Amino acid sequence: MQKMNSLPITRSIDKKQTDANGGKTLNKQIITYDTWNDTLSKQITDQLIDELDVLKWAYRIYGEKIVYACSFGAEGMVLLDLISKINNNAHIIFLDTGLHFQETYELIETVKERYPGLTIQLLEPELSLKEQETQYGGELWKHNPNLCCQLRKIEPLKKHLSGMTAWISGLRREQSPTRKHIQYVNLDQKFKVIKICPLIHWTWDDVWTYIRLHNLPYNKLHDQHYPSIGCEMCTLPSSDPNDERAGRWAGREKTECGLHQE
Repeated sequence: MQKMNSLPITRSIDKKQTDANGGKTLNKQIITYDTWNDTLSKQITDQLIDELDVLKWAYRIYGEKIVYACSFGAEGMVLLDLISKINNNAHIIFLDTGLHFQETYELIETVKERYPGLTIQLLEPELSLKEQETQYGGELWKHNPNLCCQLRKIEPLKKHLSGMTAWISGLRREQSPTRKHIQYVNLDQKFKVIKICPLIHWTWDDVWTYIRLHNLPYNKLHDQHYPSIGCEMCTLPSSDPNDERAGRWAGREKTECGLHQE
């Protein structure tokens, strides 16, 4: 595994911006959900040196058929900045459950001002919160959080990705045991597309060093012991400094919203 160091990352980005066509020529054959094979995916992955190579390859291959689903967490801010250097007109989506912290919505507005070229689309669920309450009962996140995530996050993303070939995610191997085997290029069985994960080798320290070096905006809840931020009703400050996701669905067996589970 390539060990990322924040200062070399920054230098690498600057160098690659001035020499975008240098280095090894990547495999130009498109890989899709229907044409996936392990040999081709390994050939592609073996040629991808770092996060910028991944993003350049992804946007060159998939063009308008790739989208970044951004949660506007710390990793999200890094990826938005990197993507803006590669494709300043990129399509970004945010799964707007209607239950996010006010700080998250404020950050989105700040990001729109900083990166005016990016198209940031807020995807809303089919059911309003009132309609969901009428159909399934009030405070669904309390008595059936899996269904709440299904209705407000998974279904909207599934609908959007039905018109895409690939999507980008900020997953890192360090985040949790369920994510330690992810690759740069992955077959997404849930959404039947290709999932691109440029930051798999980054550490939490790498993420924050990059944010500070580039003076990126970030969700102020991070300063209040919220390393991972989701919906307000299901997110608490982390009680475990060694577990970035300890504050998500605290006190429950649930640890993932389901977007990254097959």
